[in-house]
Amino acid sequence: MSSFHYVRRVLKKVAVPAVGAALAIGLNVTIATPAAASGSYTGRAYIYGTGAVPDDFDDEGVVNVSTHRNSNVACLWQTILWANGYLPSSGIDGVFGDQTDAATRNFQRDKGLSADGSAGRNSWTKAGDRLVQRDNQSGWLYVVYRGVTGSRSAYGSHEFVLQRSPDGNYRFYPPQGGGPYWATYNTRSC
Repeated sequence: MSSFHYVRRVLKKVAVPAVGAALAIGLNVTIATPAAASGSYTGRAYIYGTGAVPDDFDDEGVVNVSTHRNSNVACLWQTILWANGYLPSSGIDGVFGDQTDAATRNFQRDKGLSADGSAGRNSWTKAGDRLVQRDNQSGWLYVVYRGVTGSRSAYGSHEFVLQRSPDGNYRFYPPQGGGPYWATYNTRSC
């Protein structure tokens, strides 16, 4: 299935009628926030954004082989690497291991960054440049990440869908299905 059709299918699947229905019947849905993430620039437990979508990743925490190694943020980072052609979809498991480290270094080289294998502020900022807002429904922003193939990529470019909650917390849909998964530093469910 093409990336376009995948994104279209997910957007249809995750449209907010359920949220609208819940609000219409008076259900109060809240998102529990785990303890603040260590090693994070913002100290938040989630990938977080406010204001312009392309700036949302500019102050995210570090994810690498020793920091937030087993997390949904690692899974999101792997999905970004997949979208840019640096990882196969089978490499998306929420564990920042050797394959993710090597793919991160290739991403960083192609983006003119220091290739240290650690997805920190500069890597997240470069990745955030590929975020495009698509829709706003009941305060939920629907965002598409549009990958671009770099010189060291082997798997082609892809797109995937993210959502930013009214509270600013992100969740995402990885290509292997399932989700949405909250982009948390402290848990791994993908």
